Amino acid sequence: MFRGSMVALITPMRADGSLDEKAFLDLVDWQIAEGTEALIPVGTTGESPTLSHDEHKRVVEMCIEGAKGRVPVIAGAGSNSTAEAIDLADHAKKAGADAILVVTPYYNKPTQEGMFLHFTAIADAVDIPMFIYNIPGRSVVDMSVETMARLARHKNIVGVKDATANLTRPLHTRRACGEAFIQLSGEDHTALAFNASGGVGCISVTANVAPRLCAEMQKAWREGRTREAMAIQDRLVPLHDALFCETSPGPVKYAASLIGRSTEHCRLPLAPLAEQSKARVREAMVSVGLLN
Repeated sequence: MFRGSMVALITPMRADGSLDEKAFLDLVDWQIAEGTEALIPVGTTGESPTLSHDEHKRVVEMCIEGAKGRVPVIAGAGSNSTAEAIDLADHAKKAGADAILVVTPYYNKPTQEGMFLHFTAIADAVDIPMFIYNIPGRSVVDMSVETMARLARHKNIVGVKDATANLTRPLHTRRACGEAFIQLSGEDHTALAFNASGGVGCISVTANVAPRLCAEMQKAWREGRTREAMAIQDRLVPLHDALFCETSPGPVKYAASLIGRSTEHCRLPLAPLAEQSKARVREAMVSVGLLN
């Protein structure tokens, strides 16, 4: 159920910063038509830090309504407040999400025991499959394999989105947590290498603008067409690079604006993309064949 090419959805906004609900629903439809196998709203790429709680919940509801059961929805429900994360998780379940994605608590810098207690409290409070989102670059803390193995024993904690870019990590996680524990890459560059180490898919930023290529790459890998998968990977590398030339989701929202899927607007404190960065993104989109 949870595998292949998954997209960490942007949240389209109008020039005044308000949510563009039509653009979001159109994006959901397009993603499914292009082969995306799961939708992840209101993660970091969806600008969850600057959405109000009401907006966050509305985006989750729209994603579920738009998906219409065609693909799974893994709703972002992370917070550095355990009580707030439980509230978001409870809303996601009631709205009809298939799973939740919960990031390691940022800013607080909890110990490994603090992280264990945080995720356990959420999993105990809300009966829904949960993915741990481990991204030390944004949250500062790095969940250890040992802590993840403890959490993997909970019936509701089913997998991890690993954005460490450490390709030894999935090997150790597989040994510690078992083959049934679902490992998803959270880093586009490592998508295939992560699969080779025990992963089953990628929660992708690039899939916002290249969903068909990302889906075809994952499918080719799954079906044993390794050369084809690697050829697509090689084709996408310049785009991966460009989409992280500044803080995400700035570059990917600009890329989406070039193909009419969103405005480039991000809420402060993310600044508008520099002109040289825009040129780099546009050049990458052309090189991959997404723009003329």
